[in-house]
Amino acid sequence: MGNGSSFEQVRTVHLEINGKEEKIMFSRHCCSRDIHELIAQAAGVNKHAIITLRDKSGAHVSVSPTMPNNGPNTPYKVMAKDPPAPSADNDALQAVLSHVADQLNRVFKMDETKSTLNHRINLLEKRLEIEGLKAVEIEKCKSEISYIRDQLWNSQKKPLTGGQSFDHYYSSISDERKISLKKDILSYPKYSLSQETVDYLKQPTFDIWHWEPNEMLSLLEHMYHELGLVEEFNINPTVLKRWLLCVQENYRNNPFHNFRHCFCVSQMMYGMLHLCKLWEIMSTEDLGILLTAAVCHDLDHPGYNNTYQINARTDLAIRYNDISPLENHHCAVAFQILSNPDTNIFANVDKETYKRIRAGITMLILATDMARHAEIMESFKDKVAAGFDHKQKDHLDTLKMVLIKCCDISNEVRPMEVSEPWVDCLLEEYFNQSDREKMEGLPVAPFMDRDKVTKPTAQIGFIKFVLIPMFETVAQVFTPIDAVMVQPLRNAKDRYEEMKMAEDSQKEKSST
Repeated sequence: MGNGSSFEQVRTVHLEINGKEEKIMFSRHCCSRDIHELIAQAAGVNKHAIITLRDKSGAHVSVSPTMPNNGPNTPYKVMAKDPPAPSADNDALQAVLSHVADQLNRVFKMDETKSTLNHRINLLEKRLEIEGLKAVEIEKCKSEISYIRDQLWNSQKKPLTGGQSFDHYYSSISDERKISLKKDILSYPKYSLSQETVDYLKQPTFDIWHWEPNEMLSLLEHMYHELGLVEEFNINPTVLKRWLLCVQENYRNNPFHNFRHCFCVSQMMYGMLHLCKLWEIMSTEDLGILLTAAVCHDLDHPGYNNTYQINARTDLAIRYNDISPLENHHCAVAFQILSNPDTNIFANVDKETYKRIRAGITMLILATDMARHAEIMESFKDKVAAGFDHKQKDHLDTLKMVLIKCCDISNEVRPMEVSEPWVDCLLEEYFNQSDREKMEGLPVAPFMDRDKVTKPTAQIGFIKFVLIPMFETVAQVFTPIDAVMVQPLRNAKDRYEEMKMAEDSQKEKSST
């Protein structure tokens, strides 16, 4: 994920369908099949129809995310044909595709799987051409092959359970899917961290964009060792590695809610533990609960928020009775991973300790539902006003909930060059959701609508009415928070207000 704007990553393609002008929009996360279905929908034909695009010169244009840009005056002419009747060759192709899907189950040897799969696809392409199939059938087969490759790229090594189709798996979420690891030791490269990196990792200014996935895994591993959690819970170091790898595998490749966001939140939690010297008022067990909840807090996030889940009546919303469906799902996946002895970092604690750990992690992940923000903050403010007492369990529990909330939405605490790309990523995810809501006839939140929101309008109110009041309240308990975190938030608010003024000024000039 780079620092480019989400607006640049959304493509608009102009079409001519039966003499009528149409246009489609898609993000860089779309695959060829998604674009094919968008065009089919615009053309009013079956999604399995054969779609052909030609430019003004009559040249064929590939239906793919990399198709050349065009404009309203140079639309691509769309021609659609009914799909060919089933044949023995198509049946053979489907058998190969089914076998390909089975290969994806080998998620923890994905490099091997990719190599094997690409080899099989190449053989299939050669066989199709050697056997002299009709050109239209070859193009259909190649379209299917391209789709599989796109899914491999975008899937972030997600497992498919037996019998599931790609479409079914990616359009639904199931906390019942099997999460497992091979018995052999899975490892990532061991990095020797310099003292400079070790010290930098504790700072809220830490730039999370400069680190590769394997490096982020090593940094998370370092946190567990440095905080004494490996000793506290008697964690087998190999199991810790396996657990971190399994957690990484179960974050999806969303624009925002992905493994880098998981690392970002966990690093901010680690930084706050040190900034506030939380070991002075909390047990090591509590520190472990805080860090582990941060690591697991968005596991298997689908990229569509609770409002969408509830309005679309998804399986998750039904399963959890519209009550924090995503957060409940994140918890379920977290403890599904921990139910496997090979990935259970708490396997060596006694039953009572595990019961406390499970209750603590669940409480914290459920607290990240923004629908509960007012309730949790009101409770925390009352306790701070009355005199915060870390010796009272309810005071400490409320503090822990507020801490994970702070970390979850703390991007604007970081320097502008670190925080601003996250806004682009979040807006891209919002726009993906609102586009889908419009297609499905569901309500669309104004702050997610690409036609209504801008970067400054998205951030000013959030910083002013959510972030600053929350961090200011925490600063009443831990005074270092004010200079290190609250002041950067005030600076960010001023910067976005200046940006909005410049945008408004530009609009006035354009309208005159």
